Amino acid sequence: MAQRILTQSPGNRSDRAIVCLPSSLLWRSYFLCIALSGLNLPQIGLAQDQSGEEEILEEIIVTSTRGLRSFEEQPTRVEVLGTEEINEKANMKPGDIRMLLNESTGIHVQQTSATSFNSSIRIQGLDGKYTQLLRDGMPLYGGFSGGLSLLQIAPLDLQQVEVIKGANSTLYGEGAIAGLVNLITKNPGRDPERSLLLNATSANGLDASGYFSGRTEGFGTTLFTSYNRGDAYDPADNGLSAIPEFERWTFNPRLFVDGADSELRMGVSAVVENRLGGDMQYIDGHREGPAYFEDSATERLTTELEYRSRLPSGNELVLRNSINHFQRDLDVGDFQFSGTQLSSFSEAHLLGAFGAIDWVAGLNFWTEDFNQGGVAPEFEHDYNSHTVGAFAQGTFPLAERLTLESGLRVDHTSDYGSFILPRVSLLYTPAVNTTLRIGGGMGYKKPTLFTEEAEMHQYRGVLPLEPEQLDAEQSVGLNVDVNRMFDLRDGLTLNLNLLLFYTRVNDPLQLVPDETGLFAFRQLDDYVDTRGTEINAVWSWENLKLFLGYTHADVREHGSGGVVDYPLVPKDRLNTVLVYEREDDLRIGLEAYYYGPQKLNDGSRSRDYWIVGLMMEKVLWDDFSLFLNFENFSDTRQTRYDPIYTGSLANPIFGDIYAPLDGFVINGGFKLRL
Repeated sequence: MAQRILTQSPGNRSDRAIVCLPSSLLWRSYFLCIALSGLNLPQIGLAQDQSGEEEILEEIIVTSTRGLRSFEEQPTRVEVLGTEEINEKANMKPGDIRMLLNESTGIHVQQTSATSFNSSIRIQGLDGKYTQLLRDGMPLYGGFSGGLSLLQIAPLDLQQVEVIKGANSTLYGEGAIAGLVNLITKNPGRDPERSLLLNATSANGLDASGYFSGRTEGFGTTLFTSYNRGDAYDPADNGLSAIPEFERWTFNPRLFVDGADSELRMGVSAVVENRLGGDMQYIDGHREGPAYFEDSATERLTTELEYRSRLPSGNELVLRNSINHFQRDLDVGDFQFSGTQLSSFSEAHLLGAFGAIDWVAGLNFWTEDFNQGGVAPEFEHDYNSHTVGAFAQGTFPLAERLTLESGLRVDHTSDYGSFILPRVSLLYTPAVNTTLRIGGGMGYKKPTLFTEEAEMHQYRGVLPLEPEQLDAEQSVGLNVDVNRMFDLRDGLTLNLNLLLFYTRVNDPLQLVPDETGLFAFRQLDDYVDTRGTEINAVWSWENLKLFLGYTHADVREHGSGGVVDYPLVPKDRLNTVLVYEREDDLRIGLEAYYYGPQKLNDGSRSRDYWIVGLMMEKVLWDDFSLFLNFENFSDTRQTRYDPIYTGSLANPIFGDIYAPLDGFVINGGFKLRL
């Protein structure tokens, strides 16, 4: 008999359910569900459909905190974007996850190239290099591949996305200063799944994805594959592509082996992409004269392995390993930059409980090797680095309504020494529907060539790092949040969350021009800090839901020249979504997003703007649905307000990107699940 536990994470759009499915093949999930059930006894009940039959709901487990507690019992604030929201955003952007993240409160996806669409994640206003992007708990997308990662991840095989904001270096090490995004992939269920998605856009784009899974006694398999392509698109008619011409193939098979007390997961992922942006005439094949273009060819091959074993003591042993091979050849007219990155991640940790204490302890080892191709004199960027880390974290009650979570990590790096990273979170539950969390911790980030600034220059004229003159960036952060659920009249409910945050990063790494016109990495400012608030509110009444998210992020640079605002950060953002949904029948959503003025690198300020969209999905049969999306139907484009470049079309000088460049795009298609 399935048990249903309703929980709500801060900022989520809907109730989340966890289901216990007793099975020898799923002992770990069942053990976790039993633990969660004991923590939320008042909320346990049987889910029934209108015919009175018991409803088997999808199992959702939070993995990023590596604990055995429900959302309400987690001292660490976690936001989970579940299957419902992933499916909704997959209708809008089936080829990548930019929209899935960008339309979340407190997260901004910053475009770093005007013609090739490269982008990075900014959490609470901090640069993308301060956010860790994980897949099933493993770092697969950093370094040289970072600028293209968001564009090369299709969402159809994702079960959920977990976001932790603020320092979380205790469990995940370097880079988790602003926060982390953990992409959780689907596992094969008891019933086979065969899902197909086909989508076309008014910007001449095409997306085709397929996901297949099955399970037999002791074995399971999944296969995800996708094909994404698009023609160059120039809505401003300025001669440059706002969307580049591209073609990408993705192939990801995985194998699952289940024992009585163990699980083994193995997988390999291959991504091949060609991307060409720039002068529209050049892209169309007219290549007689000089022209500006960005031609990028990438190949990514990743292996993943995870082994879990329940020991006789009742503790769980987890072994993980991933190897990532990434090659990119970038051609920008008279300049070429290419290289191969080989990185690996290995981890062993124990997860267990001792009385009322939940704990986890482990070791991990990172390696990263970059070999540049066609090295020019004085621009040799080859490097080899490794990091060894040890961590431990425990969660235990201090009183009936007070829970403490505390952890410590020690990392030793090959180039920048050792780092001690403590973290602590406190959960206070003054009432049944009210929680207060206070958390803080330290983090660090080693200097790297692969930053947003270097990507904006396509690495042209960027001098090599000088480790002997640089220090690792180190941070300290604090989060305070209050979550309150109100049961209003006539079935109307309100879930309200308020988050206050502060993060300070010492010795921030900057790319600055030198006296010769080249660019060098320097640490000129004392520190960068971000402070602000997030407000999330969800109203639900029958088939209607209204979502409101507000972010205020005040990011500043502190140095010898005084205090100045950090560029390309909207201090104020507003997300509003109104959804009408009849389950398994019809969904209509109206979205509006406001972006406040941003400081530009020349000292001026951009204008503010709104983006408005409309999405619809209609289920025609149980396993077949049609969707249609009017993205940015207000046609908000930066090129309607300001030119995106100065100079000639053959040698453009690009300005800052603070607003969308692609404008109004319609897309539609169908989803089929067999």
